[in-house]
Amino acid sequence: SRAASPPSPLLALPEELLLLICSYLDAQALGRLAQVCRRLRFLSSRDVLWRRIARGCLNSGFTQLGTDLAAGIPVKERVKVSQNWRHGRCRRETVLKWKCKQVASFSSSFLMPWMELDGEYLYLSQAENIQAYHLCAEGTGLQCHPQAIFSGHQEDVCRFVLVNSHIVSGGGDGSIVLHKIHGSYSIKFSAHEQEVNCVDFQGGLIVSGSRDRTAKVWSLSAGRVGQCLHTVQTEDRVWSIAISPLLSSFVTGTACCGHTSPLRIWDLESGQLLTCLGTDFHHGAGVLDVFYETPSLLLSCGYDTYIRYWDIRTSTRKCVQEWEEPHDSALYCIRSDKNHMIASGSSYYGVVRLWDKRQTRCLQSFHLSSPTSSPVYCLRFSTTHLYAALASALHVLDFTAS
Repeated sequence: SRAASPPSPLLALPEELLLLICSYLDAQALGRLAQVCRRLRFLSSRDVLWRRIARGCLNSGFTQLGTDLAAGIPVKERVKVSQNWRHGRCRRETVLKWKCKQVASFSSSFLMPWMELDGEYLYLSQAENIQAYHLCAEGTGLQCHPQAIFSGHQEDVCRFVLVNSHIVSGGGDGSIVLHKIHGSYSIKFSAHEQEVNCVDFQGGLIVSGSRDRTAKVWSLSAGRVGQCLHTVQTEDRVWSIAISPLLSSFVTGTACCGHTSPLRIWDLESGQLLTCLGTDFHHGAGVLDVFYETPSLLLSCGYDTYIRYWDIRTSTRKCVQEWEEPHDSALYCIRSDKNHMIASGSSYYGVVRLWDKRQTRCLQSFHLSSPTSSPVYCLRFSTTHLYAALASALHVLDFTAS
């Protein structure tokens, strides 16, 4: 009988040395190495080898600082799915439809859907309520009926946030409602004279912005729940708002109908103006959405069709990067993976675009409404799926499909 082949000297090395050697390989080389034998297939699938590669990929679950936002999912699998994001390979589906009273612009009094993702649930505002839908096992569809309904507003919900098992929503009735997701606890208080267009909630404080040209800071501490700590006169309608991750300040995005910058940062403790961002906004270039990646990095978008990337450590007068919407459409919503990818929603024909910050042009675009034109009012994504809320339907893009 033939003598067995002697083991490879490479495989006789300690695992630590093998991992060190493999750490110099790229994704293609690691894939080929996995075809050699069982041990190398196991070794080449280790997360430690794929982390460096994943940090350079789109939407692989890693932030710029290396924080893993998708722990528990093998990194190698995330790198594979990332290639689908880059090349626009996905399966599209309309998972929810509802009656549309009116297709209107952002500036009208008619308010459109907003949503948040939280693990296995998707929360969607529909008229006066917020409904929680359980995501199906494969992550694409939703269960037919909502698992829970959160109510309290007399008019449509404008926007809401989901933080630490709490929902904070602002409504067209001028009120703010706080719900505890697991329980019957809820609080409602009158906040503004007109619609509460935007809210954020961090560190026991709520910030809200309204059509009444004010932004307010609210306490949720014991004995002071619903007490207004500061009222900021913005001199313009407030469309978007966000608290800094350091909990020291907040940013407002306004309609830009006056002579001041639509992007301003305010001190959270005193309510005083800290700085204005940008000097070249045109009249009417309102900021419809803002998103903090880190305490110093901020994304904004709006009516002037630009995505702007701000680094307040370097300059408050000029953004460090900007991308223009190719079809000259207003940008209603924006989100990033806190690393290389940005997703934006346009005002016409349900266009969702993916951007790579390392490139100047749009990477991929998806048209989700035809022939009736509808803005993308809100979008959210995980490492595998993107959800987009339009005027009368919720669409999902499944990037696990090859």
